Amino acid sequence: MIGNDIVDLALAQKESNWKRKGFLDKIFTKNEQLQISNAENSEVMVWNLWSMKEAAYKIYNRQTQIRGYYPLQLECFYLEIINGIAFGKVVIKESVYYTKTEVTSQFINTIAVENSKDFDKIKTLENRNNIKKNNGIPSYFENETFGSKPVSISHHGRFEQIISV
Repeated sequence: MIGNDIVDLALAQKESNWKRKGFLDKIFTKNEQLQISNAENSEVMVWNLWSMKEAAYKIYNRQTQIRGYYPLQLECFYLEIINGIAFGKVVIKESVYYTKTEVTSQFINTIAVENSKDFDKIKTLENRNNIKKNNGIPSYFENETFGSKPVSISHHGRFEQIISV
């Protein structure tokens, strides 16, 4: 299972006032708020954690078929940063998802997987050809094998990423 999220930082800065009263309390746990306040760049940390939650939620939704808005039930933890890529995990109830986040000056992109070894299997798709949705959940259908693979689509502002395994 996979999930991803991308945040256009210019658009997020223009459209979202994350400093407004109550915003952080509605979205982030106390531990995550501490990470935000201690970060070198708090705004980037806000969207980094948001992206992690969104990517993990896409897997959780695919597995459980439960749709909802409950960001406080998803808690983000950092494991390590390797060559500018942040590796972490997101926990919701009994489920743990591993994340890989790229932060640039233009966007933040997170990929989430159930097993950290699956990061090596991720493929980026160039377009939405052969993608169909079932109950709002996308899958990629291969013409040669007639099989399907999970797909995750994320778009925000100027950026879109479509991934599969």
